[in-house]
Amino acid sequence: MSIQGVFNEGVTKQTSVWVSSSFVQFTALLFCLAAWLFTGREGNFSSLFKIDNKYMLLGGIIGALITYTVIKSMAGLGPAQAVMIIVTAQLLVAYLIELFGLFGVEKVDFQWQKLIGVIISIGGILLFKWEFK
Repeated sequence: MSIQGVFNEGVTKQTSVWVSSSFVQFTALLFCLAAWLFTGREGNFSSLFKIDNKYMLLGGIIGALITYTVIKSMAGLGPAQAVMIIVTAQLLVAYLIELFGLFGVEKVDFQWQKLIGVIISIGGILLFKWEFK
């Protein structure tokens, strides 16, 4: 993610955030189609119309928004700080998804050590941002 974010930011500097994001998504589509063709064509595209929870098909839109936010955060915060915040946010959201059993994920019991892990990660962000004078 760090390398991709830096690359995408470099493309954005010479184009725009939406041109860069579109290019990223388009090349990802081409790569996925090629991988599907060369790895046995498991599954077929018509099965997408049979997905039970249609909201699950929003992954591509979410991916485009993630690409946009990674590009903007890399440019504004720098790669290291941006990745720390992104990973911590992903960790927190993932734990909340598990904790509340959202989107069909099996619900887990609350565990203090997981909350402490998130708090330590947030502390790492604050420590990383802290400037000694």
